[in-house]
Amino acid sequence: MAPRFIIANARDNVAIAIADLAVGDVLTDGCIVVEPISAGHKVALTAIASGDAVIKLGQPIGLASEAIAAGAHVHSHNLHFARTAAGSETGVDLRAPEPAEASFDGFVRADGGVGTRNFIGILTSVNCSATVARRIAAHFTPERMAAFPYVDGVVAFTHHSGCGMAKDGRGIENLRHTITGYATNPNFAGVLLVGLGCEVNQIQDMPGFRGDALNIQDAGGTAAAISAGIEIAERLVRSANLCRRQSVSAANLTIGLQCGASDGYSAITANPALGAAVDRLVAAGGRAILSETPEIYGAEHLLVRRAMSPDVAATLADRLVWWEEYAARDGASLDNNPSPGNKAGGITTILEKSLGAVAKAGSTPLNAVIDYARKVTAPGLTFMDSPGYDPCSATGQIAGGAHLILFTTGRGSVFGSIPSPTIKLASNAALARNMADDIDVDCSGILDGTSVDDMGAQIFARILETASGQKTASELLGLGENEWVPWIPGATY
Repeated sequence: MAPRFIIANARDNVAIAIADLAVGDVLTDGCIVVEPISAGHKVALTAIASGDAVIKLGQPIGLASEAIAAGAHVHSHNLHFARTAAGSETGVDLRAPEPAEASFDGFVRADGGVGTRNFIGILTSVNCSATVARRIAAHFTPERMAAFPYVDGVVAFTHHSGCGMAKDGRGIENLRHTITGYATNPNFAGVLLVGLGCEVNQIQDMPGFRGDALNIQDAGGTAAAISAGIEIAERLVRSANLCRRQSVSAANLTIGLQCGASDGYSAITANPALGAAVDRLVAAGGRAILSETPEIYGAEHLLVRRAMSPDVAATLADRLVWWEEYAARDGASLDNNPSPGNKAGGITTILEKSLGAVAKAGSTPLNAVIDYARKVTAPGLTFMDSPGYDPCSATGQIAGGAHLILFTTGRGSVFGSIPSPTIKLASNAALARNMADDIDVDCSGILDGTSVDDMGAQIFARILETASGQKTASELLGLGENEWVPWIPGATY
């Protein structure tokens, strides 16, 4: 008979239902289900007194707000968020992986970078140039692009800022680093940056921008700029079509790690399996970026224990303090994060959600903590500060150099990204069936006995295949052009 629940850690005082449980179902000796439990939700293994910690995955996820009987449902009605002290000795869990070799077929650029895709990007410095950028990209129809089979497409990226903002500070710095980060991402064979001419975010002020640029006012207006932009993009397309893939080491790969629409299974299937794949990539010399700072809240001690230095640990702690204060300014707390969908899927508190989020990062050392959209230079695992909002966080990772986005989901996400494609990982079989067109890897086999390491090997194989050109589900659906969302904190004037 297939298992109906799982106890994720020997310390746990709750189990996770992996099928709907009915009154009278036996969990353990002396523990019988006393009320219906939906799949993905938690059930108490022992009596839990009011005020005692609820333990899942070996870690506290909150305190019982009332006495909970053995066999009872554990969720928002009887479990509340409470920050608890956790051991955070820096570096005590450092474990470097044994070096390994792996390869993929990529596009080697003149500067030595390697791309997994071969796009032309039309970027914008300001919202005022959005229409011109989209009209330039729209010229390159599938019929026209059929003559250039080695080019993945011409894509416009527009945003809602670039003017009416402070000329310095974190907002404009994030925007500029996002734009220049995309311009230098090796998944682009070439880029054209389109501005208006009088905006706060001037093209010449972009740090390290590399590529072609065009101002609408200098070009003579909308129509003239569209014509000039098409001419420049045609030249870039012809050049990109000369590129060919060649075998390169997986040490050239950087991946971004995301989770969205998570459920009670995410922390025991898709997320740890992705972590196992990350360990394989790092062993091969590659890089991974963990982000979504509000979604590691309460589990950051697990990263501190893997931090390469006290400075890395302190920088991570500083970012979490900033987010606490940021939320408090609006009368909120970081426990507001679990969405209605998360809760319907069995997640109760941000502490519980964060344990799953951190699992995506595997077990390798945390070598650096960087600001949003900054370039990743450290080997192995880097943490990038970002919001938990998936499109915004993934945008920062791609600006930081990510060639691929690995995205776990339990409830079902339709996120996609360009120029760095998204590989979607399902935490449960029902999702993999119901949204089959959106899912690349079904990780639910872990519930039926597949090891986390074996599932990680499957994900790593898919990473290499995708890096070599295999299309992902989101690419086949044409997703990604509208998911470019730079994080721009600060006032709009």
